[in-house]
Amino acid sequence: MSVPLIELKDIYKIYIMGSEEVRANDGITLTIDRGEFVAIVGKSGSGKSTLMNIIGALDVPTSGSYLLSGEDVDQMDEDQLADIRNRMIGFIFQQYNLLPKSNLLENVELPLLYAKVPGEERRERAMKALERVGLEDKWKHFPRQLSGGQQQRVSIARALAGNPSLILADEPTGALDSRTSREVLDFLKELNQEGNTIVMITHDSSIAVEARRVVRIHDGKINFDGDVKAYESVL
Repeated sequence: MSVPLIELKDIYKIYIMGSEEVRANDGITLTIDRGEFVAIVGKSGSGKSTLMNIIGALDVPTSGSYLLSGEDVDQMDEDQLADIRNRMIGFIFQQYNLLPKSNLLENVELPLLYAKVPGEERRERAMKALERVGLEDKWKHFPRQLSGGQQQRVSIARALAGNPSLILADEPTGALDSRTSREVLDFLKELNQEGNTIVMITHDSSIAVEARRVVRIHDGKINFDGDVKAYESVL
């Protein structure tokens, strides 16, 4: 039997705010298999961003266990978390997070640089990733020379360059107009059809229904987990 890509068991993330205890994640158990396209949806303050940070190895839970492709993440120190992010996770952010003084090729190369991939291989993989998103002819351009949709495609290329096990997309259409959002969502679907595992974080149910499975978070707990058709029926 294959090991799930993501296995969260009884995850709690608790913050102490003065005399108050805030349970941002309150006993979350969730399994995601390879090849899935899952939307995690919830309003501001629901706990979805905290859960994203744990899934993305940007933070660790207060208690509970998290296995990423069988590796125990919840007990890792900062260096180990950085290593697993570099090896296994490609990030797509709402605000692109591109370096303004670096050209597109250099931006896409960045995670490979952190992963100590040799220069020639790094450039080759970055150029192939730009080719996948249709921007190989603009590799010398700087982010300011691109539209918002093109900048998001560069961030997708950067996520793909490391051949990650997981693509984690945080509000990937949040800064885009409706037409460009449609293009980005269609591209994420295409990547999923090619076998990539995608977890998309969103506050917007109209975006969440583009995934194949929806997990809804409310007050730090999962209150819905099912396929997209079941989710559409309860909207």
